[in-house]
Amino acid sequence: LLPEARRLLDGAADLPDLVRRAAAGEEGRLALSFVSSADYSVLPPFLRTYRSYYPHVQIALREATSDVQVDDLLHGRIDAGLLIPPLPERALAELDYLKVLDEPLVLAAPQGALKGKAAVWLKDAPPLPLIIFPRRISPGLYDAILGCFRAAGITPHIGQEAIQMQTIVSLVSAGMGLALVPQSVSNLMRPGVEYRALRDTTPRVDTGVAWRRDNPSPVLKGFLDLLRTST
Repeated sequence: LLPEARRLLDGAADLPDLVRRAAAGEEGRLALSFVSSADYSVLPPFLRTYRSYYPHVQIALREATSDVQVDDLLHGRIDAGLLIPPLPERALAELDYLKVLDEPLVLAAPQGALKGKAAVWLKDAPPLPLIIFPRRISPGLYDAILGCFRAAGITPHIGQEAIQMQTIVSLVSAGMGLALVPQSVSNLMRPGVEYRALRDTTPRVDTGVAWRRDNPSPVLKGFLDLLRTST
């Protein structure tokens, strides 16, 4: 029994440091969901920074649309979510939100559908169907996109709906239509698609992190504190 007793005593000696690290948010698990556009903007660099500060925290990542994230937050299935606001009315009493990015919309069009290489007016875009996600997924972004067309005096024909940015860009590259996407999505390079800045005045699209106000997790606190100093 002596070897086993020594192992237990050695483990017990480590407990105070383990407790200290857990209380400081340096040990534990963080369940984080993110919208697909965050994967092309804020998520990779911040995860690198977070990992350098908290190497012993296990991060459970899952891609999910904003509506799914809100539901998961309200039911305590995740600690935080990178999503596109606004938060629905039913969530405002329980969730907090911090903006980490705002960016313009850009035009994604099939290769060769646009002339030249400069920024374009939306009214000069080819009369192709609009590829967009269902409004229930992210009503704020959906309304911003249709608002751009209204401001340009255009009533778009919605040809396809898709719930992921990657799918929307793939449909554009297949020549099935055009799309307005957050600027960071232009980092997703696909054969057959080109991105153009718009000369029109477009609304800024926010991305931010939401979390339960009553979540006492020290790991979550460390995550949020670092996010605040990094943005």
